[in-house]
Amino acid sequence: MKNMRYMPKHHCYTIYFFLAAMILFPRIAISADTITPTRSLTNGEILVSEGGVFELGFFTPGNSGKWYVGIWYKNIPDTTYVWVANRDAPLTNSSGTLKIYNQSIALFDQVGTLVWSSDQTEAANPVAQLLDSGNLVVRQDNGGKILWQSFDYPTDTLLSGMKLGWDLETGFDRYLTSWRSKDDPSSGDFSFRIDSHGFPEIFLWNKQEKKYRSGPWNGIRFSGVPELKPLPNMNFEFVIDQDEVYYSFGITDTNLQSRLMVDSSGLLQRFTWVEERQTWNPYWYAPKDQCDNYRECGPYGICDANASPVCKCMRGFQPKNPQAWSLRLGLDGCVRKTELQCEKDKFLHLKNMKLPETTTSFFDMNMTLKDCAALCSRNCSCTAYAKADVRPGGLGCVIWTSDLLDMRQYADGGQGQDLYVRLAASDIGDGRHVTSLIIGFTVAGSISVLGFGAFFLWKGKTLLTQKRKAQPKGPLERSQDSLLNEVAISSKRDYTSEIADELELPLFDFYTIATATDNFSDDNKLGEGGFGCVYMGRLIEGQEIAVKRLSRNSGQGIEEFKNEVKLIARLQHRNLVRLLGCCIDMDEKMLVYEYMEYRSLDSILFNKAKSNLLNWQRRFNIICGIARGLLYLHQDSRFRIIHRDLKASNILLDKDLNPKISDFGMARIFGGDQIEAKTKRVVGTYGYMSPEYAMDGLFSAKSDVFSFGVLLLEIVSGKKNKGFFHSNSEHNLLGQVWRMWKEGKALEVVDSAVADSYPAHEVLRCVQVGLLCVQENAEERPEMSTVILMLGSETATIHQPKTPGFCLERNPPKTDSSSGKHDESCTVNQVTITMLDAR
Repeated sequence: MKNMRYMPKHHCYTIYFFLAAMILFPRIAISADTITPTRSLTNGEILVSEGGVFELGFFTPGNSGKWYVGIWYKNIPDTTYVWVANRDAPLTNSSGTLKIYNQSIALFDQVGTLVWSSDQTEAANPVAQLLDSGNLVVRQDNGGKILWQSFDYPTDTLLSGMKLGWDLETGFDRYLTSWRSKDDPSSGDFSFRIDSHGFPEIFLWNKQEKKYRSGPWNGIRFSGVPELKPLPNMNFEFVIDQDEVYYSFGITDTNLQSRLMVDSSGLLQRFTWVEERQTWNPYWYAPKDQCDNYRECGPYGICDANASPVCKCMRGFQPKNPQAWSLRLGLDGCVRKTELQCEKDKFLHLKNMKLPETTTSFFDMNMTLKDCAALCSRNCSCTAYAKADVRPGGLGCVIWTSDLLDMRQYADGGQGQDLYVRLAASDIGDGRHVTSLIIGFTVAGSISVLGFGAFFLWKGKTLLTQKRKAQPKGPLERSQDSLLNEVAISSKRDYTSEIADELELPLFDFYTIATATDNFSDDNKLGEGGFGCVYMGRLIEGQEIAVKRLSRNSGQGIEEFKNEVKLIARLQHRNLVRLLGCCIDMDEKMLVYEYMEYRSLDSILFNKAKSNLLNWQRRFNIICGIARGLLYLHQDSRFRIIHRDLKASNILLDKDLNPKISDFGMARIFGGDQIEAKTKRVVGTYGYMSPEYAMDGLFSAKSDVFSFGVLLLEIVSGKKNKGFFHSNSEHNLLGQVWRMWKEGKALEVVDSAVADSYPAHEVLRCVQVGLLCVQENAEERPEMSTVILMLGSETATIHQPKTPGFCLERNPPKTDSSSGKHDESCTVNQVTITMLDAR
């Protein structure tokens, strides 16, 4: 500075002003909105989006002494952070550099250690740019294609144009996570995320516990957010298709600023900036009342915030725990007064409802409400149905087949929607007169009934026992509810004795299992389903196990538990999971399996980060292994067993990625020459169900063949078959593969994770076999013995597949005018394929 005396006077003033600005205004905006390979960003500098809406730079919250890179609004005095790059990896001091590094944008500390970076891109000369939307993007050169964006990695805030939800192609999930505290942007306990199972909806979580849910999208708003209405300058969108499930909102007024956030206390809030008052206006928040608390009134209970007490049972139901209910503790919910009778059941029409939880529901966006009612009526497992899209002329059907959870009723007729709940016919309408007569007759005849009841009960039991002894053990078709009724469950001692003595199955006490799983810690949890949770454990002798624990809060699963114990204990095959024992101690019901190192197939197949573990040879081995296991169930085991729930999540992989079929809770036993059965209780997973089973309750070995075909095509493509009912075949994996097959482009369905390391003829053979298995008519599908033959032979003649089931596209086959028979043939890689008339 000593040379300043030789400078012109006005130059000195310029330098003094600059130094003063550095002291008074430590954040200095650099002239551009972009970071390039030659221009980095250090503390004290900031990026400003082109329109001056957002800024990006270094900040330290409160007196934490920790430094972060974040994005905030430029022209809002109350600094509001909307995104933090290194939220869980703060800088320990103010020295840091944000720059382009290794085809990504990266943050380094003062000694050059990498602290945080975006995903590596394929760009040769990437640049990072801050947009007026608040999105930090990495692209190929300035203005090129976006290769990475901060919008895909939100922190606690959802901005206009951001997507909250799933990319189903890659298995990528975008969700909000709260700050740890007001001055700590690290990941907190609360998250707001979409559950894509069933009919998707959004949940607020506190760690692993659900706290609030939005209800499903009904075409206008979320069922549980009636105050969410379209605004002139703001629109809301919820998208469900084959590729994505997400929620977003858009703003048409550029002067409006709005954001949705989850704060560190677990409160969801939507804010708009009010310029006149220079403040954020929170015009919506949740949870807002007692009825917003998840499952406040338990199964089949209805919450009404305008009533006292808030919990009530709908008509035909009564409190499960009257004592707790009288104390206004409704978590146990309600139970039916009258058992259902299927064909005779009626439906109770409830209005102004927040629909029950939909994660285990089935939905079809092309069905009318009338068709929805008919489908629910003929499926005895259906507990309720509702219209999916309530807009005028809107279509769509949602069907529940399990307990109805987390319902509430609104007082305003313009809120909520209609729900139709299955009840016994006697519980529908005004039955007071009939009830009085029944009570009168009951009282008048009670003495006689009591006098003769014991005698008839003893006599009936004796006759039933004699009948069972005389009845031949011929063809049996047993439902999941009656397959193991001979196992006494009224007495735990009887049940234990049957399992131990008859099945020779080891029994574990509760203490042993609790010790092995570290008291069922979350760190040992492998997964969760309708049955309950599955935990990894290690016995004292060192053996690793998987423990399937029946949830106490679940109203289902007891029969499936008994079914699986008795069934799988007798099955031995290298491609079936092995049951090591069970635990029925301390009112617990648990199954103990061999531990499978790679868990379930779906956790790898549909996970972009892991799917490359499955090269083509491994995929082909998995396909063949599943086929062998299914053949054993259908033909080679001591029973003929129909699995009924074959899907990717029920295929487990051992340390060598060998497949093992699991979960026999829904299985049925066929005996003798029985080839088909019918049920009114359709169970399983939509997307894998055959048409005749899903629609008419007919199931057979060919139903499992259909499920295998869906699974085979998923393994080849790496894509999940999201369901069957869509507006066109493009939204259905079966339709996509069918179209590509007809166009001669079947190799294009192969998962990109496989790259080019596969024999084309083997892939084509698998696709063809998969399409044969999913044909609409059950009679035309091959048996599993034929499937294994076709998969293992390069010279076998294979029929040309016909249109898949649930594929809306219909193309009539060509007909030979001379013979009247359908005939089509082609040659693919030396494999002769001939379409034969199935008649």
